[in-house]
Amino acid sequence: MAAARRFPPRVVSLLAGERMLSIRAGAGDHRFTGVWFVLIHGRLFVRPWYDSVSGWRRALLSDPRGTILVGKRREIAVRARTVRGERLFDAVDRAYAEKYRTPASRKWVRGFKLPRRRRTTMELTPR
Repeated sequence: MAAARRFPPRVVSLLAGERMLSIRAGAGDHRFTGVWFVLIHGRLFVRPWYDSVSGWRRALLSDPRGTILVGKRREIAVRARTVRGERLFDAVDRAYAEKYRTPASRKWVRGFKLPRRRRTTMELTPR
């Protein structure tokens, strides 16, 4: 299997400076939704808090093409893929805990570690 495409260093640098990004799933009318994300060695990972039938993750499962909005203006076309593996899930858990450290964030970070949310982890790559 070919290695996943990586974001250019300039985009990784932009992402590294953000707490959230917005994601729009598919090529249709899905709206941008703000999400927490983490970077691991320049790779971009996301997990939904609510994995609803009409949410962005389910839309990306049907059509993996999407767009992220970094900052307020920079739209970047992405492709989503589901990821598996306890080691990767653990790395994403650690990355969320390191990035979102405020007392108010702790509840959410703990929630992202639940098995049902770990299984929803997706990697976004440039397309």
